Amino acid sequence: MPAARLFSNLHPSQRRAQRSGARTLIGRAGRAPLCALFLVPALALGLSACSSFGTSVEAAGNDLKPAAQRKAAPDFTLEDSRGEKVKLSSYRGKVVVLDFWATWCGPCKIEIPWFMEFERELKPRGLVVLGVSMDDNGWSVVRPYIEQQKINYRILLGNDQVAGLYGGVDAMPTTFLIDRSGRIAAMHEGLVSKDEFKNQIVQLLDARADLRAPFAGVPAFFTAGGAR
Repeated sequence: MPAARLFSNLHPSQRRAQRSGARTLIGRAGRAPLCALFLVPALALGLSACSSFGTSVEAAGNDLKPAAQRKAAPDFTLEDSRGEKVKLSSYRGKVVVLDFWATWCGPCKIEIPWFMEFERELKPRGLVVLGVSMDDNGWSVVRPYIEQQKINYRILLGNDQVAGLYGGVDAMPTTFLIDRSGRIAAMHEGLVSKDEFKNQIVQLLDARADLRAPFAGVPAFFTAGGAR
């Protein structure tokens, strides 16, 4: 079996799409422990994400996009762990770390403590961290994980429609950095260094916002009530 295959996990939307084609060797439940078990050797080999197609995914470029080239982040409304509705565009004027993750994703578990630290240290400067869980089993697995890890930032329950707005989220984790004007300044697929995240976040916090730039509007059905 190729080494990269050991570190892959199928996103539910890709798994459904592949049912009519070749069968995967192991389902998500079987792959998840492998991703966590082999995380250290995976990092040594440069494999930094749980990919939906059985291949390693490297992080995006190190630099922030120039402001003129940034596109508006698609707006959405999702439910958080307390049952409250959260609308992305309500954070206009803040720098947002938007992280698509799952409890079964090994690299995600490495990033979470970093995001908790950023939330504590940089929130007074205008940082907001939002974690969007893509777990199939929903709050039944996510809420206990939040309590166990004492996650201090807002966790939302994602769905395939919202993931689709952000390119399908083919790998976990996939993280978007959104500037104060509501535009996507950087995207990372897979695990990148803590320092790289922090450097980019601080650059965005130091930058001036253009509050006239709109969030990308989306139809009303891309909300917490949308089907997964």
